[in-house]
Amino acid sequence: MGIPSRLRTPQEALALLRDGNQRFVERRSLHGKISDEVLVDLRENQRPFAIILGCSDSRVPPELVFDQSFGDLFVIRLAGNLIAPGVAGSIQYAYQHLGTSLLVVLGHQGCGAVKAALDAKFHRAKHPERIQQLVELIEPGLEQIDPELSPAEQMEAAVEANVRWSMQQVSRAREARQAFRRKGSVLIVGAVYELSTGKVRWLDRCSD
Repeated sequence: MGIPSRLRTPQEALALLRDGNQRFVERRSLHGKISDEVLVDLRENQRPFAIILGCSDSRVPPELVFDQSFGDLFVIRLAGNLIAPGVAGSIQYAYQHLGTSLLVVLGHQGCGAVKAALDAKFHRAKHPERIQQLVELIEPGLEQIDPELSPAEQMEAAVEANVRWSMQQVSRAREARQAFRRKGSVLIVGAVYELSTGKVRWLDRCSD
């Protein structure tokens, strides 16, 4: 099953991801093998239909979660699905040079980076220098987390808040604002992968 060389709208791209995750949840994935013909084609160019900004967690591989094949997704992964130095440039490259107009910020249940940020926020936990740098990028997005919530409720709320925080940072960028002015050209969607079920729970959208 091949992906069209250029999808007409980001909404079509989102529908492909939704359908793929449903196949994954139902254990009827289509992908996993690749033909020599497709590999040859991919040597010359790539035409990913969606950008996935996800976490580095080994339990959340986007190509499997969305049941997509080689060349279908432009995947950026780092702990906490953060907008860190270099990430915005990768997103801009996919949009401007590859024509990819759908960005999905994919968080997941039990994210360790988000938990580290919660521990720092509510328990003054200290982390090694490099991890602390990640925590400091996450913390601004957790300002509205209620300290009266249970730890499990705080974690669930924080994972969603962190996804929305990354979405906001992308949508506020000058390049994104210019793209939004071209109605329908860009769609930014938030999502959370549920480790317990394999299901992707879709959150907000940012579009014109």
